[in-house]
Amino acid sequence: MKEQIGVICIGYLLDRIIGDPHRLWHPVQGIGKLINWIEKLLWRLLGLSEENEEQKIKKRFAGGLLVFFVLGIVMGITALLLYLSGIILPQLQFVWKCIICYQMLAVKSLKTESMKVYKSLKKEGIEAGRKAVSMIVGRDTDSLSQEGVIKATVETIAENTSDGVIAPLFYMCIFGPLGGLLYKTVNTMDSMIGYKNRRYIDFGRIAARLDDILNYIPARLSALLMLAACSVTGGDTHQAWQIYKRDRYRHLSPNAGQTEAVCAGALNIELAGPACYFGEMYDKPSIGDGNRKVELEDIVRTNELMTVSANIMFLIYVIIAMTIYLKL
Repeated sequence: MKEQIGVICIGYLLDRIIGDPHRLWHPVQGIGKLINWIEKLLWRLLGLSEENEEQKIKKRFAGGLLVFFVLGIVMGITALLLYLSGIILPQLQFVWKCIICYQMLAVKSLKTESMKVYKSLKKEGIEAGRKAVSMIVGRDTDSLSQEGVIKATVETIAENTSDGVIAPLFYMCIFGPLGGLLYKTVNTMDSMIGYKNRRYIDFGRIAARLDDILNYIPARLSALLMLAACSVTGGDTHQAWQIYKRDRYRHLSPNAGQTEAVCAGALNIELAGPACYFGEMYDKPSIGDGNRKVELEDIVRTNELMTVSANIMFLIYVIIAMTIYLKL
């Protein structure tokens, strides 16, 4: 118990102070390469084809194999390394656990990357803004207006408040570093193969459903934390609550709309709506009333919501964990 509190606290503080240095290798990069390699291997070995619509069951089976092998390899190798490091030197295992916790969180990197969009739009214009936002979103950005770039950035921060911050922290708090790693692995699979296009609608179904399950509680917890953060950041708490109750399920994902609804209400703007992915337009419903037009400063305001929400979650964990520890 004492060790887990220590590694989570150190991991969280490292993320807030250092973030993800671009020059250093990140485990999610390795997970992504593994997913890509296994995907190509399965498509080749099983003779899968995007054009063949009769392969639905075969594609779903192949997608299930990918989930099984990726989770088995990532979790198996990490658990083995933790075990061996503990045999060699307990302090080495402690450091390794801290690094895992640190690299599963994305508070500073999410803020840094989204603020690049803010600075690009402010100093260099729309083309630079489109290029910057293309690095953090999955949608097509070539034809986005400035309003579209800002909305895409705000939506990404809001959604990743759960996916990149609260959810991995939630699973680390319960299951330790391996819990955070398992969640991050599933979330990475969903971000790579969880699309509803011709190639992935069946192949990525199991990964997408597993991600929905793992995100169910964290997404709603994140929304509540963002509501609490509104009172600190100056957001419209009443409107955030009203829009959350009304619009939280107006999204293709059962979870992403939770935090986007709170964010839209807190800022009194409209989010979501039609978006283009891989050249295909998707008519997504809008979230929020749009009492005013989005503006550049909304990126800053959303980052404040995300940061305060993360801090509240961290403080709640420390208080609960220390209370339990002191009573044992």
